[in-house]
Amino acid sequence: MSRTRRQALDAAVTLIGTEGIRALTHGRVDAAASLPPGSTSNHFRTRAALIAGVIEWMARQERSDAGTPEITSRDDLVGALTRMIALQSGPLAGRTRARYALFLEADEDATAPLREQRIGMEMWIRSILLTLGGETAARRAPFLMAAGEGLLLHRITVDPEAPIEDVIARAVDATLTG
Repeated sequence: MSRTRRQALDAAVTLIGTEGIRALTHGRVDAAASLPPGSTSNHFRTRAALIAGVIEWMARQERSDAGTPEITSRDDLVGALTRMIALQSGPLAGRTRARYALFLEADEDATAPLREQRIGMEMWIRSILLTLGGETAARRAPFLMAAGEGLLLHRITVDPEAPIEDVIARAVDATLTG
């Protein structure tokens, strides 16, 4: 990927995360990325292509950030989920806001990479819960995912200092024990 394309995509994510999806224009991305006018449109001819490019870029970045830590205990799971939420609501809060904005505004085809990524995350959580707590716990994966997503949304919209670990520990315990 060219340096110009990467700069444009990074700037677009930041722009959406700070000013919302309506701020996303080729010209605004060029300015935010300190690129010559027309640079972004050379890579993404239409706004729809730019949105699709941003979504694919975010999905790729999130996959590289996430990794898959080895989880062999309840405490490992609590720690991994706590770190993920802290990262997504702290240093990467702008990208998280951009993801939410894109989910709300982009069409279903464009958001497919982000939905697929979320499905992959749920499958990973299910496999961990199956190992730690059996079939019943694995079936509760949507509950654990919803608790984490709710906490993440709360931290980026209402209280960026809301505690993470205690909430996640309670959600994990409820998932594992019912």
